Amino acid sequence: MEVILAKSAGFCFGVKRAVDQVYEQIEAAAKETDAKPIYTYGPIIHNEFVVQDLESRGVRVLESEAELDALMEGTVIIRSHGVPKRIQEKIERKGLSCIDATCPFVKRIHRIVEKESAAGKRIVIIGNAGHPEVEGIMGWSLTPADVIESTEEAVRFSPKEGEKLCVVSQTTFNYNKFQELVEIFQKRGYDISVANTICNATEERQTEAKDIAAKVDAMIVIGGKHSSNTRKLYEICSRECAHTCLIQTLDDLHLELPEAVRLVGITAGASTPNKLIEEVQNYVRINF
Repeated sequence: MEVILAKSAGFCFGVKRAVDQVYEQIEAAAKETDAKPIYTYGPIIHNEFVVQDLESRGVRVLESEAELDALMEGTVIIRSHGVPKRIQEKIERKGLSCIDATCPFVKRIHRIVEKESAAGKRIVIIGNAGHPEVEGIMGWSLTPADVIESTEEAVRFSPKEGEKLCVVSQTTFNYNKFQELVEIFQKRGYDISVANTICNATEERQTEAKDIAAKVDAMIVIGGKHSSNTRKLYEICSRECAHTCLIQTLDDLHLELPEAVRLVGITAGASTPNKLIEEVQNYVRINF
């Protein structure tokens, strides 16, 4: 079996940076006799394999603001997706050690949203409502922000007459879909400024996945079940290749393929460790 592995598969810059920061804190704590506990506000990234490994090393995940409120000491690491401004301020106000592992590309969106909302513009976020990154972005707007995910929502959206809009995007949103939704606003003549804040790595990963899926007999997408960018890779690949499957680990791989299949493509979300990608790649080459 011939396998094509996407060059862009696996940890992106922001994810690697965040994970490395947690391991650095673990190493530093191991050298101290009275080390304080380490927490991440939400899972540091959307990959259960990584989160479980960190937990085995003593890192606890704070699942809610109430859990943060109950903390008296320790180091709190802000997840790669970022958090609302009030959460970051609360961590610092409580006197906890705060390590900001927010992806720099997400941090840039926070700055744009804070500045543009302060200037009186209504913030529109193109992204998935309820996603941690989107929730964090909303929390940096000084005025209520709107989240638009679909064509239907874009068509229904109706700003006040003369209202100025600032449109940003979740870093992992589908690039073509973002352009489509922005075009709807532009055709309606809204007064908008657009910041394409989709990460370059996301765009490259999606383009490469689409190209590979279009020429293989089967496509495997590896990533966490809560990973937004992984789900979008799966959607893109599914449109190009009928035999596309989404797995978290090798244990999930149950491909029933026709005998004629000779070429398999593999890509992975931005939170997928290289170890998992290599396991899947080697298994497919040997067993199919």
